[in-house]
Amino acid sequence: MSLISRKLIAEFIGTFALVFAGCGAIIVDLHSHIVTHVGVALTFGLVIMTMIYAVGHISAAHFNPAVTIGFAIARRFPWRYVPHYILAECAGALVASILHWVIFGSVARKALFGATSPTGSYLTSFTLEIVLTFFLMFVIMAVATDKRCAPGVAGLAIGMTVGLCALFGGPISGASMNPARSLGPAIVAGIEGLKVLWIYLIAPPIGAIIASLAYEFIRGGEEFAKGAPDDLMVYLSR
Repeated sequence: MSLISRKLIAEFIGTFALVFAGCGAIIVDLHSHIVTHVGVALTFGLVIMTMIYAVGHISAAHFNPAVTIGFAIARRFPWRYVPHYILAECAGALVASILHWVIFGSVARKALFGATSPTGSYLTSFTLEIVLTFFLMFVIMAVATDKRCAPGVAGLAIGMTVGLCALFGGPISGASMNPARSLGPAIVAGIEGLKVLWIYLIAPPIGAIIASLAYEFIRGGEEFAKGAPDDLMVYLSR
């Protein structure tokens, strides 16, 4: 199996796990009222942390088209593989949502499969998604592309950031920070999920791009930088 194929499978599995566990927690909470908002936020943070430690050494654990684009903008990931990564991420999210339909049926449909939706104005949610994704991508740039960062902290730091943002922003915008996480449930949910999808397809990449450029500005010399993943950096100039 080729190098890129292994990475794409890792991205598929990681994003599948994110949506299956995170959106699954939303569905279960609607049914049982036991998980709670805090539990949902914790689930998203924990599954991200777990999957980073599981496959981060294989694919760099993007699990998020906004992160992939942010890395590419910062020249820490080759543009030639951006479409491949995004397709794998979106496919993982979609399969997870389809499986929710199979397992939970009408309960999942009532929860719109965990699709993100603003509770306030569209502008508020759009702005919040930019800011939340900025925080997430800034942390990711620090722990994933800077050689000075202590080894082994990426999963914990990124997972905690996701959980924190979900705690704060979840009741307002859904705290997606991830086009794939919103796309999969929205497609399966149909028109109710798709009508506000544009917020979550556009805002997170904007936040990720700003964050990646901001971190590159303050990083210092190129000698401190590494790729995400490092073994694909050879393709940057091709």
